[in-house]
Amino acid sequence: MNRKKIIHKTIEAADGLSLGISMVVAVLIGIGIGYLLKKFTPYPWLFWLGVFWGISGAILNVYKAYKKQVKTYEEFVKRDELVKEIIQKEKNK
Repeated sequence: MNRKKIIHKTIEAADGLSLGISMVVAVLIGIGIGYLLKKFTPYPWLFWLGVFWGISGAILNVYKAYKKQVKTYEEFVKRDELVKEIIQKEKNK
């Protein structure tokens, strides 16, 4: 395997790992905020509000990653169409 392929696979793995880590961190931060709200206010249900915020943050992270992947896919489709056009022009010469 050449060096570029190894680097590319490493970057893809790190990108997927960072999404998983960001989901876990978002939920833990939400739980932490909920715990602090519960501890310092007389409203125990604020803990669940923090949990909800954390889960919402994790879902938002997944949505952003999805949008990024769609954009990358669209760029590949455009590139493939351009390559097909160039090949077709060369055949017609």
